[in-house]
Amino acid sequence: MPQSVPSFIDMLAACRQSAVHLEMRDLYSVGDEVEEFDAWRAGHRTDWEDRESWWHPFYQAISDAVARGATVRRARIVSEPVTEYIRYEHYITHANIVAGERVRWLPRRRATDLALPGNDFWLFDDRLVRVNHFTGDGVMTGNEIVEDSAVVKLCGAAFEAVWERAVPHEDYKV
Repeated sequence: MPQSVPSFIDMLAACRQSAVHLEMRDLYSVGDEVEEFDAWRAGHRTDWEDRESWWHPFYQAISDAVARGATVRRARIVSEPVTEYIRYEHYITHANIVAGERVRWLPRRRATDLALPGNDFWLFDDRLVRVNHFTGDGVMTGNEIVEDSAVVKLCGAAFEAVWERAVPHEDYKV
């Protein structure tokens, strides 16, 4: 029987202490981001002064969680030289930072000796993992919720190991 997975926004709204996200792919092809990426490739740049033009519910949910006192962190493991998509992602990370998220980048060559889970994930309050599943070309196929303590422990340790080595967003150059 398929598992019913709450929306990310609902999960973040229930988060009280921490939400961490580990991304390990060099390409994502998810929802509206495809059109935004194509526009960026064509030369469009975000007017960061016009918040209404780029602020959306995801950023509001991050901002709300941070305002409640939760820490929201994201770490990205990337191949170098980075893909065009990662250059785009680095550019739009400004919105994550404005929302209150802390973001770091780890070159893949520096992750060789780290034990990492097989999928990207969000870990909420060190108790609940939202696993993201993708096709090979970056299309999201779904999510699952895992509460198994061994998986929670693996994901938490993996995230912290990456975070410790990773470069803060403002210092990482693409």
